[in-house]
Amino acid sequence: MSDQNLHSLSGVRVLDLSRVLAGPWCTQTLADLGADVVKVERPGAGDDTRTWGPPFLKTDEGVETTDAAYYLATNRNKRSVTCDFSQAEGQELIRAMVPHFDIFVENFKVGDMKRYGLDFETLQKLNPRLVYCSVTGFGQTGPYADRAGYDYAIQGMGGLMSVTGERDDLGGGPQKVGVAVADLFTGMFATVAVLAALRHAERTGQGQQVDMALLDTQVAMLANLGANYLVGGKVPGRMGNAHQNVVPYQVFETAPAADGQKDHLILAVGNDGQFVKFCAIAGRPDLATDPQYTKNQDRVRNRATLVPLLQEIFLTRPKNEWLSALEQAKVPCGAINTLGEVFSDPHVQARGMVTHWKHAINGDVPLVTSPIKLSATPVRQDIAPPLLGQHTDEVLAEVLGMTAQRIAELRTNRTV
Repeated sequence: MSDQNLHSLSGVRVLDLSRVLAGPWCTQTLADLGADVVKVERPGAGDDTRTWGPPFLKTDEGVETTDAAYYLATNRNKRSVTCDFSQAEGQELIRAMVPHFDIFVENFKVGDMKRYGLDFETLQKLNPRLVYCSVTGFGQTGPYADRAGYDYAIQGMGGLMSVTGERDDLGGGPQKVGVAVADLFTGMFATVAVLAALRHAERTGQGQQVDMALLDTQVAMLANLGANYLVGGKVPGRMGNAHQNVVPYQVFETAPAADGQKDHLILAVGNDGQFVKFCAIAGRPDLATDPQYTKNQDRVRNRATLVPLLQEIFLTRPKNEWLSALEQAKVPCGAINTLGEVFSDPHVQARGMVTHWKHAINGDVPLVTSPIKLSATPVRQDIAPPLLGQHTDEVLAEVLGMTAQRIAELRTNRTV
């Protein structure tokens, strides 16, 4: 490990019983910030996402392993311990570790942890200052609490799919987001909540349970659209690549690319001044003074006439010519990049968004790194996602002072 004093969460220990995405995303962020995150996985199997491939990690010799890229993306900077806490001996092992940790994270169904004797009430007696974070689909209370909740279903139930996708009158229908955002949103909110609870525990010695639900988070992340409905009373629909409240703020097709393929850009005019600048670049300054389009509220009400007009203008020039002129005039705009273009972008490279990790079976594993930039306590970039059970002996000896003989006995019993 690197010098932990360099990092914001130096000295904080996290016992991570979560798997798949929302919980691991939270604990990965804590690990990036310097916490010692011990990930507890099932012996012989590990986190479900280890098998969610291809693609799978390859050895230095090019041989494919059983660890999927999905797992690598959510478990950097952690240590892996195997423990079967469905066994009584495994449960005792977890309880023995709890007094040595500050944070406990789990994302099992409501009631599972109580069956194992690993619920908040039980563990708080062992460690009164413990911050105990439970991540579930629907939370610890309410009529849906016993249901299993998954990102895809939550995107639907939480309203996101009703406002994502092309407009219905243009042939659209419900559409999920391309990455599991309900999980990711929940993981980030869980990180904030855990750190707030940790601050309270440090001040008072009192731990608490953090109840994080994917559905709660997705409803919260409706943001302005949720407010639009609650304030205005109108159910918003799908708008495709257009903005509900700002015009012109959408994708436009430009003149074809050099190879004859269709090309597009994003125009994101956020205020009336920017619209004036855009109209000048487009060679139509008259649009900025037309009372139908002068103010944003006018443009929103009259988007049906304005947008087709602008689309015809955009088709007169290629994408790069538009982007150059718009950027020079400080009019917000952007390309629509493939992932290949994203990772070759000079700005993405200059921001250091890809780190090359020294994995136990591959000395050069490129992965996306944390976007957090701290001037005094930089995020950690020293521990690659672990092999299953890679640190079991190390952690049991370090945390519990366990002997090699005792660890061997646990292996014989298949507890670890």
